[in-house]
Amino acid sequence: MSGMGGKRTVLEIASRMAFARKILLHTPISDERLLDDFVEQCLKDGVEIVAVFGPGCARIEDLIDWIVVGDGSDDGRFLLTSSHPRDSLEDVMNMLGVEMTSHASVQEVRL
Repeated sequence: MSGMGGKRTVLEIASRMAFARKILLHTPISDERLLDDFVEQCLKDGVEIVAVFGPGCARIEDLIDWIVVGDGSDDGRFLLTSSHPRDSLEDVMNMLGVEMTSHASVQEVRL
């Protein structure tokens, strides 16, 4: 629990354990300001892909891409992203599980 007695956020939990190599990020997001820290944690943990699923997912994917690119001065920052506005959850999970190069499990995240 956080110091205020509420639920811990994904980022508080992630500070103690690494994200999986494949992330399914559900939208809508409770607070878009959480995206900056989320993306930095993904980069730090070597996440291969963040697939965004749910209402407004294409816009959230664009925001993540802009965070990764930043001012463009660090070409070592890379994170594959995808958005799935018309796909079923099952189809997205299958894509993440089958088509990616590693056999790592998929971690579902809600911010």
